[in-house]
Amino acid sequence: MSKKVLLIEDDLPLQELISSFLKSYGFETHGYDDPKKALECLLEKKESFDIVVLDLMLPGMDGFDVAKLIKNHLDIPIIISSARTDIGNKIYGYDLGADDYLDKPYEPRELVLRIEAVLRRYGRKDGLVVSDFTIDESAKSVMIEGYPIELTRVEFDIFLLLVKNRGKNLSRDQIIGSLGLSDETKHRTIDTHISNIRLKIGDDAKESRYIKSVWGIGYKFTG
Repeated sequence: MSKKVLLIEDDLPLQELISSFLKSYGFETHGYDDPKKALECLLEKKESFDIVVLDLMLPGMDGFDVAKLIKNHLDIPIIISSARTDIGNKIYGYDLGADDYLDKPYEPRELVLRIEAVLRRYGRKDGLVVSDFTIDESAKSVMIEGYPIELTRVEFDIFLLLVKNRGKNLSRDQIIGSLGLSDETKHRTIDTHISNIRLKIGDDAKESRYIKSVWGIGYKFTG
């Protein structure tokens, strides 16, 4: 599954260049030149991303304020990408919780290397923490409030997909396509996997706390 990058950069030619380069290395990049719209996507619509690449000199809002808001609400790595290269700005950025600070101008390949390094460091942390769950992608393990849950490989992949798309309706066909399952996989098979996941995480289909059924569409994670 491709790693998702939220790129907040108001220089549109540079944003397009970076997005194209990251795509060539297998990253799914979503670019915003307006920091408020980026924050709306991340914090209000709860779009899931693996990492944020953040410019500092943005229209209407300073990049440091954007970083502060993100870190106050989410445990997500941030790489600051800025022409503010003095040590004072770098110290302040790291104090806010930035995971790396990349001076402009730079070669796009260096950004790729920085992203990969930061994601490796995050992969060695306690895992993705969402609601009551801690998810270790490399080990394909899930814990709920500190207690391990035994999921099959397909159940884990479905659960992770729902979590990473928190608040979004996913159709059964989207689940099948995103996980690279056989085209012959039937919707009823997905329903069975969802039922098994709910049973294992203690979720009631009628009064669901985590995975809600969306009539006529599929499912969404709302934990």
